[in-house]
Amino acid sequence: MSFFARLKLALSILFSSSTALRVTGALAPALPPPAPAPALPPPPVPLTAEQQHAAALFLLGLLQREGRLLDFLQEDIATFADADVGAAARLVHEGCRKVLGQYVPIAPVVKETEGAAMEIPTGFDANRFRLTGNVAGTGPWKGSLKHHGWVATKISLPDVPTTVDVKVLAPAEVELA
Repeated sequence: MSFFARLKLALSILFSSSTALRVTGALAPALPPPAPAPALPPPPVPLTAEQQHAAALFLLGLLQREGRLLDFLQEDIATFADADVGAAARLVHEGCRKVLGQYVPIAPVVKETEGAAMEIPTGFDANRFRLTGNVAGTGPWKGSLKHHGWVATKISLPDVPTTVDVKVLAPAEVELA
C-alpha cells in the first residue's frame, strides 16, 4: 500500500466514524461483552432512636414487669418509714435479680474482695478499671479495690417483637369489676 493510500485511510478513519468502526471491527477479534458492573448494595436505612434502643427499652420493661423497678424509682420514698422502703426494696430486688440472671447474667470484673490491695499495670483496660484518688505518673499504680465492678457474662435478650411499641415500658392495668 502506498504512502498516500495509507494517509487517505488514516484520514478517513479519523474523520469518519463509520470507516473507523469498520476498520476496528475488521482488525480486532470479537471481544466478549463487558461484564456488568456489580450492583452496589443500597445504602443502609438510618434507624430511628426507638429501633436503635429497642433492646434496652425492652429490658427496662422486663425489669418493670418482674420487679416493678420503675414504680419503685418513680415513687417519692422520702415520706415512707425505713421498714416500708426496705420491704418494697426486697420485692424489687428479687424481681430485677431474676430478670438479670435470666437475660444478662453478670459477674465481678475482678475476684478480689473490696479493700484488697491491687496493682494496675501501665496500659490497663480502661473499660475494666477506673482509677480514682491520687492518679499521677505513668504506672503501674498501687491502690485498694473500692468496687469489684460488673461484667456481663452472657447476653440472651429475647427478640423484640415487631408488634410491640417499645416506648411503652409497662401498660396501664385496669381491673374490671
